[in-house]
Amino acid sequence: MALPYVTKDFPGIGGVLKERNEDFFVQEIPLYEPSGEGEHVYFEIQKVGLTTFDAISRIAKALDVPTREIGYAGLKDSRAITRQVFSLAGVTEKQVMDLKIDRLTVQWAARHGNKLRLGHLAGNRFAIKIRQVNPTDVVKLKEPLALLEKRGLPNFFGEQRFGRRGNNHLLGAALIRNDNQAVLQLLLGDPKPDLDDAYEFKARTFFANRQNDDSMHAWPRHCGMERRILARLMKTKKPNSAVRMIDEKLRRLWVSALQSEMFNRVLEKRIDTFDQVQPGDLAYKHENGACFLVEDAAVEQPRAAAFEISPTGPLLGYRMSAPTGEPAVIEQAVFDELHLKPGDFRNDGIDRVKGARRSMRVQPKDLAISSGVDEHGGHITVAFSLPAGSFATVLLRELMKSPEVPDASQSAESVESDDADEPATDPA
Repeated sequence: MALPYVTKDFPGIGGVLKERNEDFFVQEIPLYEPSGEGEHVYFEIQKVGLTTFDAISRIAKALDVPTREIGYAGLKDSRAITRQVFSLAGVTEKQVMDLKIDRLTVQWAARHGNKLRLGHLAGNRFAIKIRQVNPTDVVKLKEPLALLEKRGLPNFFGEQRFGRRGNNHLLGAALIRNDNQAVLQLLLGDPKPDLDDAYEFKARTFFANRQNDDSMHAWPRHCGMERRILARLMKTKKPNSAVRMIDEKLRRLWVSALQSEMFNRVLEKRIDTFDQVQPGDLAYKHENGACFLVEDAAVEQPRAAAFEISPTGPLLGYRMSAPTGEPAVIEQAVFDELHLKPGDFRNDGIDRVKGARRSMRVQPKDLAISSGVDEHGGHITVAFSLPAGSFATVLLRELMKSPEVPDASQSAESVESDDADEPATDPA
């Protein structure tokens, strides 16, 4: 991602991420602990090399329950060792603890009164090994980490949000504009030789050239979604009918990626002063997530310096509260670049989005660094905690300064987040 750095004076240590599952460990920090009573059983799992949805599917099959009955607070990468909490009603703690599933173990189980919902998450703890580095460079990380702890980490959405092909936000824009032809071209066409394997590139090229029969024959069998959507298009000749075949979660993900792109662009324009409030800002209270309008920046800046408050950026939607003054001018310029306005998000159905505000920065906590050499070579381990909805890879790119932070986790899940989808707050 071509985003600016806060630690721009630090050259970086280079390296790569996620060469192995065990190089990336993440554990959820729960928003609340189970009470010990209630109809739902909360249980923490440790999974290796599985997406959250893979884990849910395997658990549902083992317990003979619908997948929709299993609650979760956030999504976790597949190429990692991850610990996260699920919930399920109608089972006992013993049934859950006795589960025997490949690459998945249950750590504990306890009862609670309500189903776990997306966003019921305080944050995540990470311990991440950076490979192909000089272990002695660990001492060089003290200064940039101290700067990030003091000024904050830019709360950019990481590249995972935008998908393996980097176009989730374009798909979201096409959905919001009800441009079904554009959705299908991006989803089934748009061939990219540097991203697509030979079979996918061939199928996409055929579709881009309106050779639908040839495209259908070229799509690999494992591309079930693409084949189903193309089959509906060929049967009905109606793009809108084909687009309705797209899974609701995927549509929401694409629209969320569009919001993420706009937020990133606004934050990029304010990166030099992202830790300073301006008149007209909607400031975020880190204590409780509430927002308020900044009238006198000089009065409020000491609170920003103490990391009590931060400026916010837009997660555009039809009911999003807007700033005033110069912050509003910056945001409007980004909306104009993308030819979007709040009312565009008022579509009926699953693409209808209210919008919210998102803090421009977060404070990394529990920072620790170490280094060593194992059978796979030298490494530097960076451990830290981040609030829910923030991306570990955004912190790591500040330290590595690689042209791209290599990240092998590009599953359909990992485009959503390194961690949880944040419960973004809009002022009342």
